[in-house]
Amino acid sequence: MSLSLVQSRALLGLEAASVTVEVHLANGLPSFALVGLADVEVKEARERVRSAIQNAGLDFPNNKRIIVNLAPADLPKDSGRLDLPIALGILAASGQIDSARLAGHEFAGELSLSGQLRPVRGALAMALALHTCGVATKLVLPTESAREAALVHGTEVYGAAHLLDVVRQFLPADATAPIDAPIDGWARMLPAESAAPPRYADLSDVKGHVGAKRALEIAAAGNHSLLMVGPPGSGKSMLAQRFAGLLPAMTVDEALESAAVAGLGGRFAIERWMQRPTSAPHHTSSAVALVGGGSPPRPGEISLAHHGVLFLDEFPEFARSALEALREPLETGTITIARAARRAEFPARFQLIAAMNPCPCGYLGSTLKACRCTPDQVARYQGKLSGPLLDRIDLHIEVPAVSAKELLDSPAGESTDSIRARSAAARDRAVARQGKPNQALQGADIDRHAGLEPAALKFMHTAAAKLGWSARSTHRALKVARTIADLASSPLVEVAHVAEAVQYRRALRGTL
Repeated sequence: MSLSLVQSRALLGLEAASVTVEVHLANGLPSFALVGLADVEVKEARERVRSAIQNAGLDFPNNKRIIVNLAPADLPKDSGRLDLPIALGILAASGQIDSARLAGHEFAGELSLSGQLRPVRGALAMALALHTCGVATKLVLPTESAREAALVHGTEVYGAAHLLDVVRQFLPADATAPIDAPIDGWARMLPAESAAPPRYADLSDVKGHVGAKRALEIAAAGNHSLLMVGPPGSGKSMLAQRFAGLLPAMTVDEALESAAVAGLGGRFAIERWMQRPTSAPHHTSSAVALVGGGSPPRPGEISLAHHGVLFLDEFPEFARSALEALREPLETGTITIARAARRAEFPARFQLIAAMNPCPCGYLGSTLKACRCTPDQVARYQGKLSGPLLDRIDLHIEVPAVSAKELLDSPAGESTDSIRARSAAARDRAVARQGKPNQALQGADIDRHAGLEPAALKFMHTAAAKLGWSARSTHRALKVARTIADLASSPLVEVAHVAEAVQYRRALRGTL
């Protein structure tokens, strides 16, 4: 037959939309036309597919007019993942493989000129889309990508190393395999066995900083964002790099979502399965690098930290536009990238950990070294952080420098395991009470679940009035107080809990 249909998928954000590759062979002047809103990478598939078929010892219909349509026509297609379905469509249309047997399968894979299959981005997103549809469709991918897709339980995934490995499975009943076929690389991929628990750097490495560790414990227990201010070398980066170890173990659904986003950015590795990501972009990163973008859109650092930690060191040194881009995802947990014809939405539920110096030289308020900045320089430096952005950060803490004596003579600090046990117990209390962490409380839920004792309520009124808090600041302080109460196993929020929460939102040295 001269017409064949092969199923594949195209990525638009985290969505993997179904694509039908239609191949028609007709008489006429020899040509190879590819239509259907294909990007440059897809159009280049014509040469890759031609060479791969010929070098695999198969017949390419050079004397035919070949038309390949990628439907739907208004859906953008990118990358080389459509190489394999296009090649199979040509082979089916020319009668070299059984077109009917391709039904019930979806294919994706980039072809080398020799016919080898190369891994593609978004394998996990494609498997999740198949699983969501609930259709008994087999997914055929390059071997490396198939291992990633097999993490989605309930999806039948097959891996292949070469074009001929796939062709063998769909030969007509009366055909024989090509004589020069390589060793069979076709295999069904099974979900990876449970790996060892993820390992994170331990907080016991950080000596001193009892107050900062307490703030990290509160942030982990209530899912709160945190800003650390201190001189260079005080330990802010060490604390932030160990924060992911305080978070609860990932659920399978969280791990799949996080891995799917990482796969879109080409960063997923099977060794980091079930490990919470820590994204730490450089302070020269642009707003697009943080938010995501491009055509078609790809996730930025914010989305790559989904269900993990976004660590922004040298916080004021980021471009103003990049910092302001944090405001929406901190509230909504999603990033929406709009283009003229399409919109892409990426998940972005992360915990923000930011670190900064108190002034340009870094030594404002230090007991070890004098600050050489003028008041104007300090005000200009800290003014790079807008009030609305600071309003959305729950905890502001000071991280002073540790003296040489304390650093050398102090014993190892409290371990990550012991702190995580307390924060996990507090988080469990919050989830059992209201079904979500305290940071996610909104509107009436705050009044319902963050109940204040009368004395605590009066204290909160006084603090909010004297410090000039906005409604958002007041609510965030209230949610932090609720988390502190959960750490103390207290059913009500008491004065001591509110007082500690106020300390984490007060202006640091009268500047922030």
